[in-house]
Amino acid sequence: MFRGKKYQNSAKQIDRATLYESKDAFEIICKTASAKFDETVELHVKLGVDSRHADQQVRGAIVLPHGTGKTARVLVFAKGDKADAARAAGADYVGDMDMVEKIQKENWFDFDVVVASPDMMGVVGRLGKLLGPKGLMPSPKAGTVTPDVAKAVQEVKAGKIEYRLDKTNIIHCPIGKVSFGAEKLNDNFNALMGAIVKAKPAAAKGQYIRSCVTASTMGPGIKLSTAKLI
Repeated sequence: MFRGKKYQNSAKQIDRATLYESKDAFEIICKTASAKFDETVELHVKLGVDSRHADQQVRGAIVLPHGTGKTARVLVFAKGDKADAARAAGADYVGDMDMVEKIQKENWFDFDVVVASPDMMGVVGRLGKLLGPKGLMPSPKAGTVTPDVAKAVQEVKAGKIEYRLDKTNIIHCPIGKVSFGAEKLNDNFNALMGAIVKAKPAAAKGQYIRSCVTASTMGPGIKLSTAKLI
């Protein structure tokens, strides 16, 4: 696979055999990022669990101390006072059946997070096949099915992210932008990893955190040491 000159130059500054301390890794990322836009910094954590088993699922949500650097667009399914409260809290779109029909008929997905009040889940359930594969289905575990939709909207806007295992038992999450600098990225990293460690299922056996890699949008991956986290 051919890589551009900028990528190759960044890669030369990383020793692939080394497990870097997180702060050092983020300093390298901030120093070597060369894209013309503010790159997102992502974290990829491989866990020693089997996501096919219900008792080994790892999923939750956390408000990052410094946010993600991106303001998420929030769609809320709610009626009456709850709908008004969601709008007041800054929701981008609020509705009920009208939103269901817009998604079904127009294939509309101009939103990043879906929040729903519990009484609306019968309606939202009809969108399971459309929202599920995109990871957009609201859930109580992620705090996106809640009677307090206004609070959920505020948290999402403040930088709340959801973490969940994919089919290969890896969690992929954005933890900020290169412009944050190493210190803020490190704070966000520690907050997210703390949440993942706390979410360890009782059924998980052996080494829980198998590997941890961070990378900016256009940059090479850097392996992180997780010894201090376990």
